[in-house]
Amino acid sequence: MSSRFQAYALIVIAVLLALLPLAGSRYAVELATQIMIFALFALSLNLLIGYLGSVSFGHAAFFAIGGYACAYLQTRIGLPLVVSMAGAVVITALAATVIGYFCVRLNEIYFAMLTLAFSMLVWAIAIKWKPVTGGDDGFVGVAVPEMLTSPTSFFFFTLAVSAGCVVLLWFITNSTMGKTFVAIRENQTRASFLGVNVRLVRLSAFVIAGSFAGVAGSLMALYLRGMYPESAFWTQSGQVLIMVLLGGMHSFVGPVLGAAALYLLEVTINQYTEYWQIVLGAILLAIVLAAPEGIYGIIRNFISRTRRSDHGDA
Repeated sequence: MSSRFQAYALIVIAVLLALLPLAGSRYAVELATQIMIFALFALSLNLLIGYLGSVSFGHAAFFAIGGYACAYLQTRIGLPLVVSMAGAVVITALAATVIGYFCVRLNEIYFAMLTLAFSMLVWAIAIKWKPVTGGDDGFVGVAVPEMLTSPTSFFFFTLAVSAGCVVLLWFITNSTMGKTFVAIRENQTRASFLGVNVRLVRLSAFVIAGSFAGVAGSLMALYLRGMYPESAFWTQSGQVLIMVLLGGMHSFVGPVLGAAALYLLEVTINQYTEYWQIVLGAILLAIVLAAPEGIYGIIRNFISRTRRSDHGDA
């Protein structure tokens, strides 16, 4: 499926989400809000995995940094929401620059393990730096503007922010920079021979991905009215990584599908058993073995077969 088809799919998803509150279900609105946040989180990671070809096991660090920074600026300092979120993105970008400076010097498994190490460092800081983060108890009581206190208003706020970020990510991935990311993914040595500063481009992608993860973390902190150390733990990084793989990492819309599918599976299975990880693991195993390209690959192959069948009948 072409980029145009994916763009149309994203527009349809946005329109359906905008109409969702008309159903009158608060549960559906709350669920969709969380899915949008995780979808943005997954899209930010896909910039590294799907386009740059660098697997990160510590992407949750930036999710947590963005959340904690927004919570602190919004609640403790009392800045306006827009300023707090912008400040959180700047802080996350600075942290991503420092961490990325060391990580992009390595490749493959060494890169992945170093990102995991930095994520665990952020997790340890979140636990130990009690005056700022609240320690084990987390940062609770995040101030939210009165206009966003209702689930519906916060839903539309999340939709607006997420849609804006998706548009920005779309332009980035389809720009010359995005094509350079793919060139590095396909053949890093050849890209360097063509004059590409591979290390600088990888660092740029790392900072961009971390910044958008910081936006998702800010939204989560506002939604939960708090931020907790578990947001930086390796399991959070693993969860968003599964979302990307489940949806299809070599596509733009895939992580959105993966985030929705994984979160809905978790919520649904949890209603029947507390061992949802076992059931989820079996489902993921089946998908990986049967369709390594994820949900997006399944949909693409189905549409391709349908078109071939229609042409054959004609």
